[in-house]
Amino acid sequence: MSEEKSAAALLKEKLLIKKKSGTKRLSEEELKKADDFCVGYCDFLNSGKTEREAVRTAISIAEKNGFTEFDRTRNYSAGDKVYVNNRNKALMLCVIGKNGTKDGVRLGIAHIDSPRLDLKPNPLYESNELALFKTHYYGGIKKYQWTAVPLALHGVAVLKDGTVKDVYIGDDENDPCFVVTDLLPHLATEQMTQTMVKAFNGEHLNVLIGSRPFSNDEESENVKLNIMSILYQKYGFKEEDFMSADLTMVPAARARDVGFDRSMIGAYGHDDKVCAYPALMAAVDTKCPEQTVITVLTDREEIAYMVDFIADLAEADGTELRHVMEKTICLSADVNAAFDPTYASAYESNNSCYINYGAVITKYTGSGGKYSTSDASAEFMAKVRKILDDADVIWQTGELGKVDGGGGGTIAKFVANWNADVVDLGVPVLSMHAPFEVVSKIDVYETYRALYEFYSFV
Repeated sequence: MSEEKSAAALLKEKLLIKKKSGTKRLSEEELKKADDFCVGYCDFLNSGKTEREAVRTAISIAEKNGFTEFDRTRNYSAGDKVYVNNRNKALMLCVIGKNGTKDGVRLGIAHIDSPRLDLKPNPLYESNELALFKTHYYGGIKKYQWTAVPLALHGVAVLKDGTVKDVYIGDDENDPCFVVTDLLPHLATEQMTQTMVKAFNGEHLNVLIGSRPFSNDEESENVKLNIMSILYQKYGFKEEDFMSADLTMVPAARARDVGFDRSMIGAYGHDDKVCAYPALMAAVDTKCPEQTVITVLTDREEIAYMVDFIADLAEADGTELRHVMEKTICLSADVNAAFDPTYASAYESNNSCYINYGAVITKYTGSGGKYSTSDASAEFMAKVRKILDDADVIWQTGELGKVDGGGGGTIAKFVANWNADVVDLGVPVLSMHAPFEVVSKIDVYETYRALYEFYSFV
């Protein structure tokens, strides 16, 4: 005969938050769904390391699932699926709702750019018979993490006649790769006594790309000439064409399972493709919602083009943009820093997010005194909580480390400027902004479920 619960136990069960890992909440069948979902996510990561590649991959997925390119001269009906490709670097996916835009739209927005080493406009040089690329790092990085790791060259070069040359070299096992060299420990006594900021200089992130000369002629810069000759033969562009190119160095590694139990994924670019893919697939699986649903996969955090698109939809519905935006609700699909026990002092444990505890809602980001952020209203937080709980989505809350420990911003603040309700929701990440980040498969899947339920609720 089981013992009756005490009054304290009953009250505790009623009043206190019950934190429980997804590993204990999900059945074997549900865990398999999470693992299967992440197979597609890994494919997306491997084929979309840059924003251009992510857009190309997302369009391919969207078109296979009934999306067609938006035509502002057409009339659309509930359930129609359209997309807008913005300069091949950002994408909007829209599912027309039964009520159109008159009651606002449901927005899910993720960015598809990630930290990397961009080539400078005049990158190629030779020094001591070695050929190198000069780079300008993009995004917040720890510079030392980008030394002595294999790199791949991705991007496009556009010739003066408008011809676009796609560049993709270093990821295939038969390709050569590239590397930023580092100083050997035997000679690094002075370097290792410096702070990391001083020991690793942005101007030292030079990528080694060759060492053999074009010929034995006495001409100068013969190694540089040989590299340029190889590029000309392969891609047909000259040194001056670097000035009109978007070329970047990214880690030459594919997404891989992490852990003996294969419960996690290690890869380059989780921030923020780990939210972009769930948002993409939530849009794909949304059939005929009440309100129009718009998923935005954006380069950096620029969203002005999105507002123009919503204005087109509003005009077709006989309403105005400002009236649509004031009724619009948005999930800014962005990551947060998962609690790392190795660096526990950087976190406030009671307000951190954890691996395997589901999608994380971040009420505000910014730094210090909530600088450079939006702060979701209590009313909107309650609405999102209800949506997720009613659908039994596994979720948690989290802040970006300790107060005054640093901080960062997301798209949310830009959406809030248009008078829409918005809050951040995404995946907890370990080693964020490193060349190899780690996430939980459960958290990726629960973020997809959260976005799908947000799009679909009545």
